[in-house]
This record gives sequence, C-alpha cells and structure tokens, in this order.
Amino acid sequence: MRRRELPGGIAPPTKTELKRQAQAVQALADRLIAAPAELVARLGLPDKLADAIALARRIPGGGALVRQRQFVAKLMRGLDLEPVRAALDAHADTARLDAARFRRAERWRDRLVEGGQADLAEFVAGFTVDPGEMARLVAAARAERREGRSAGAGRRLFRRVQEALAGAD
Repeated sequence: MRRRELPGGIAPPTKTELKRQAQAVQALADRLIAAPAELVARLGLPDKLADAIALARRIPGGGALVRQRQFVAKLMRGLDLEPVRAALDAHADTARLDAARFRRAERWRDRLVEGGQADLAEFVAGFTVDPGEMARLVAAARAERREGRSAGAGRRLFRRVQEALAGAD
C-alpha cells in the first residue's frame, strides 16, 4: 500500500506519474507556442494564456524563453487540454497532407520536363487538363531548363500541375 492511501480508496499518483503528466503538458505547451497565431486565436484560450504564448514567441531564446515556456505550461494545467491537442493534431495532419501534395506535384513536374511524350500523355489521361496547354507549358519548361535560365515557365508548369492534382483530390 502506498503512503497516504486510504483503505478502499484510489491510490494517489506516484511522483513518476506526476512527472510524466507535467512533461506531457510541457510538450503540448511547446507545440502551442510553435503553432500559427491564427490557430491559437481560434482555440478560444483564456486571455492570460494567449498573452503568455504571444510573449513566448517574441523571446529569442535563453533562460527567459525557458521560464516563459514553463509559465505557459503552468497556465495550461487547469484547462481541458483535449480540444487543444485535437486542434494541434488536425493542423499537423493538414500540414503533412499539404507537404505530400507539394512533393507529388514536384515529382510530376520533374517527370514531365525530363520525360517524354508518354509521361505527358499519362498526366493528361489521369487528370482534367487541357492537353494543348500542358504541351506548351512542358515545352517552355524544357527549353528553359536546356538553356539554363529561369524565366518562370517551370513555375507556371508547377502551378498548373498543382491545380490539376488539387482538382483530382
């Protein structure tokens, strides 16, 4: 039987359990400080906590930042953290999907510029795009790459590929 445990009662948390909980709150506070300001504003946090988060973002580093991070975590201990955690997880999932979409568009752009007509035909067949427009964009990007200049044709092709991929999703 642990100390201070009453017979038939619920055992109080151990020191290790309390430390784990404090570390979890601190990790969540760090994620909240690193999150975009508009996400934090949408969470409807108490003013004192929102101000502490804003201040932590302005502190460049060192001991003052460590103390401010701990203060943010202290203010969070009294809150229901599940909505905050869910919002941060949803934001992270969205960012992960955006990054994956971006990488996919980069791969398609590179295939179109470096590949042949088969890659262009595959792209046109797989997505809703104007074949003539895509052929012109690919030809301009290929010429640009061959000449070693950067006039924007590759960027225009990339934007068009992104739009096609977004339309397919």
